[in-house]
Amino acid sequence: MALDYTPKILGAILVYLIGSWKIGRIANVSRKMMIHRKFDVSLQTFLISLIKVGLTVMMFLAIVGMLGVNITSFAALLAGAGLAIGAALNGSLCNLAGGVMLMIFKPFKVGDIIDAQGVAGVVAEIGIFCTTILSPENKTIILPNGALSTGVITNFNTHVNLRVDLKIGIALDVDIDRAREIAIQAMLKHPKVLQSPSPEVNVLEVGNGMTTLAIRPYTTQEDYWDVYFGAQELVKKAFDKEGVAGPIPTRIIINQKQ
Repeated sequence: MALDYTPKILGAILVYLIGSWKIGRIANVSRKMMIHRKFDVSLQTFLISLIKVGLTVMMFLAIVGMLGVNITSFAALLAGAGLAIGAALNGSLCNLAGGVMLMIFKPFKVGDIIDAQGVAGVVAEIGIFCTTILSPENKTIILPNGALSTGVITNFNTHVNLRVDLKIGIALDVDIDRAREIAIQAMLKHPKVLQSPSPEVNVLEVGNGMTTLAIRPYTTQEDYWDVYFGAQELVKKAFDKEGVAGPIPTRIIINQKQ
């Protein structure tokens, strides 16, 4: 038995030493490649761990085979375990795949303002399984990456300047050009509204007893919410001061006598 197993044991030890060294080298090369391609740090850690675990399992099976153990049963056991784990973690694996896709394609980054899955806010953290968003109400919203990666994502930070889209209604008999001038001058008084490009005011809709104006100031990414609320308030106060009437709800009642 000593003559039989000594060469196998020595060979297994040699395979372990060489295999461990090679796994380390492969992990280092993979890490450098991910850093060069600017992969997210969380994604780098996850993929390196996945590579190490996969290669270690393959090395273990090779060593067991060298010692004369039938690895068919091990392979079947691993396949069955993988199937069972995959079925049990179906939703989590979907979120995991979504997280990997988000970190590779980077539709947004930490600090961006996004609108996705019916919520809007600042991205606080991008994890492997979920993304954390801080809403304007200072609420922490956690979105699963599976649905997030396959849904529509509006990123407000793709360009340097952001246009803030607001709506305000005025009475039908108000002079539109005068209301436009008042609104633009009011928005320019906000310290965080950009002078260039200049704020815009356009007619969005006429109907329902009012003229709806699209109020569109421009600002930077960091000042989006300040301008969103501040510009609206300044325009309303300017309209009140200059006598620009707001919409008056009307109702027509027809009384038909029998």
